[in-house]
Amino acid sequence: MQGHGYAQPAKQPPHLAWLVFLRVLFVAVAVFSIGFLAWVVLLRLAVVTRKSLDWGLFVAVLAADILSIVLLGSEPGDEIHTPGGYLGLSILLITLALAVVYYLVAESRHYQGLRAVHGPGPAYGYPQPASPFTATTAPHNPGGLRTPTTPPLTHTPVPGPPPQRPAPARIDQVRAELDELSDYLRHHDGHQGGHPDGMPGAGHEGGR
Repeated sequence: MQGHGYAQPAKQPPHLAWLVFLRVLFVAVAVFSIGFLAWVVLLRLAVVTRKSLDWGLFVAVLAADILSIVLLGSEPGDEIHTPGGYLGLSILLITLALAVVYYLVAESRHYQGLRAVHGPGPAYGYPQPASPFTATTAPHNPGGLRTPTTPPLTHTPVPGPPPQRPAPARIDQVRAELDELSDYLRHHDGHQGGHPDGMPGAGHEGGR
């Protein structure tokens, strides 16, 4: 099964210098023939544009040239003496002027439209393929420095040791123990002070 296929791209316009040469050539042919070959410029235009209007104008100019040749050929001598001869000469010159002006304007507009579609072409009219590396080329760095591709490292604070809880109140405990020990010593000294002999300090001496 075949599809519709690809649409053919518009024809690339020729180089401007070549177009100028062709225009000068065809206009010179029409002018130096005194209008008898004015239909040549319209034929060139119709072949280029391929428009029905230009083909119709080509046929009209060709018919006008044939008519002018017939009227001028009806003169008995080499000079024009009859109204038919003057009419034929007028048709010939008017057709020449109109054909040349229309040809130059229409062809210029035609190729300007083609250039607008294709854009400004390279020199000598040869299209150049687009480079596949154009879209992927890295931007130019004027300083010659390499741009870092990794984000800068940020300092992460190291968590310190957890706060220490206050130590138990051992001072109060020591004080309590010292108070108990003092009470015990007082109580013990009191018992020794009440000796049956009635001599204070006897207990200490006996202990010695």
